Amino acid sequence: MTLDAETSATITGYRPQKAPPEWDHICGHVRMLVAASAERSPYRVERLLTATTRLAVWCHRSGLPDNPEVWLRHETIDAFVLTGCTDLAPSSAQTYRSWLRHMRATLAWLERGEQTPPPMRAPTTVSTPYSTAQLGRLRSWAEHLPGQASLDALALMALAFGCGLAPREVIAVQGCHLRRLDSGAVVVHVPGTTRLIVCRAAWENTLFDLAQRAGDGYLFRPRRTARHAKNLVSSWNVRHRPTGNLPDLSVRRLRVSWIVELLTARIHLDAVAEAAGMSTSALARYQRFVPALDEQTAVALLRGRTG
Repeated sequence: MTLDAETSATITGYRPQKAPPEWDHICGHVRMLVAASAERSPYRVERLLTATTRLAVWCHRSGLPDNPEVWLRHETIDAFVLTGCTDLAPSSAQTYRSWLRHMRATLAWLERGEQTPPPMRAPTTVSTPYSTAQLGRLRSWAEHLPGQASLDALALMALAFGCGLAPREVIAVQGCHLRRLDSGAVVVHVPGTTRLIVCRAAWENTLFDLAQRAGDGYLFRPRRTARHAKNLVSSWNVRHRPTGNLPDLSVRRLRVSWIVELLTARIHLDAVAEAAGMSTSALARYQRFVPALDEQTAVALLRGRTG
């Protein structure tokens, strides 16, 4: 492949403004990848150099082989976007992903018969998670509602924030779908799914008590006869507005809060994605809500076990 003189000079003369210590070690591979894909790429070569350099540095520091084919694997790019671009806006991180995915699709090993991955089409906005204070006050509000209204509110919170269930899953759960392990953990089987769903410890006793009450009935609005009913949750919300300037009880927002809580706890991305029923790449949209690690925690995680 022959590049025009200007593009070739840009690639061969490229060096990051604040070159990392690894630059001299990885620069040859970076330049090679960009040179091989630049002619068929719609993106400016400077942007490809920036994104590829950042990916290469992240791979090197993560202990991956200094091998361009490893760098451009689908799972490597997704992991890089999720954990190596946390300082970027979500839209910028997704732009990097698009550039790198396109680079992979133009290179020779695509000829091995691999399919080009579908573009990631994530919503540009995600519901803001509830704050810890809001969740605590919503739980207190739910506990003080009268009769069945209290049980319904707690079921919504336990299933959506305690287990991360989506709206259609919340309304499908019956008491017989829960079981308690010898460890005390509460596992939920949602009809139509096979993924492992384990309730958060803070909600497991509440959820199990609700299941015991419900028996073979539904946990949420157990008097209904249909598994799915139009506006089942929204009609309940209209009749039960939280007081004290609290936001409405939203299943989707509770689920977002559950995802962000797991990511904040640094639970393995594969485990979070599996429990949520989504891909690891889809978790990138929630990273902007995850606080950065403080130095003490970062040191402990990087150091690992002692003794």
